[in-house]
Amino acid sequence: MSVAARIEKPDVVTAPGEQFCFQYGDEQICFERRSRRKNVKNVLIKVHPDCRVEVSAPADSDDNAVLQAVRKRAGWISLQLQDFRQQQEYLCAREYISGESHFYLGKQYLLKVLEAEREPEGVKMLRGKLEVRLRQKDPAKVKKLLGDWYKTRAKAVFYRRLNTMLEQALWTTTQPPLAIRTMQTQWGSCSPGGRLTLNPHLVKAPTECIDYVILHELCHLVEHNHSERFYRLLQQVMPDWQQRKTRLDAMAHRLLLV
Repeated sequence: MSVAARIEKPDVVTAPGEQFCFQYGDEQICFERRSRRKNVKNVLIKVHPDCRVEVSAPADSDDNAVLQAVRKRAGWISLQLQDFRQQQEYLCAREYISGESHFYLGKQYLLKVLEAEREPEGVKMLRGKLEVRLRQKDPAKVKKLLGDWYKTRAKAVFYRRLNTMLEQALWTTTQPPLAIRTMQTQWGSCSPGGRLTLNPHLVKAPTECIDYVILHELCHLVEHNHSERFYRLLQQVMPDWQQRKTRLDAMAHRLLLV
């Protein structure tokens, strides 16, 4: 799965691109082409949990050449799409009622919604449960309270893990600015100016996966794209990054479910 850490860099133009389709066996695969800078050679293929296929290619690349590059990965794309479709069959939108299961730092907690007229509204984590107290049971209000709780927790956890990961990122001596922003298809990003942005949903993942995303972004402070040098640096500072990414990818559809 490929939800993890797609990076917003100046080499990717995020404006809507052209749509292309081709036949792979009995399946039609369609993708949206986005442009990259001319000095970036490779083609990036991303399959999203909602079954969108996005291809980033150099702006001056011929459409047929891009199509051929995507065709070569058709088998992999088909498997990703099949996996996501199967996941969608078993996943339903959350109702934010008692009995649902919600994640925090890789562990599952049962949601318990309680009416409490005389107590402050909010969320508490108690004995394996996430207890939401509010004046009157209202799924929309439960969703908001829980979302706010995740964002507050995410800020504290991310700053703590960032400080720990800076001990491995010897190329930087100061803590980079950190922002928390909900993103649909990314766990994190690193701006050209060096600001890290992390998805609050990431706080639902195991700590080792959070560390992977943070260190991934820290590597972009010195290598601003996914070049061979970038992955060599990441491998040096986190030799098991691929296992961590695989674990995060496998959980992504559940962590992003709202």
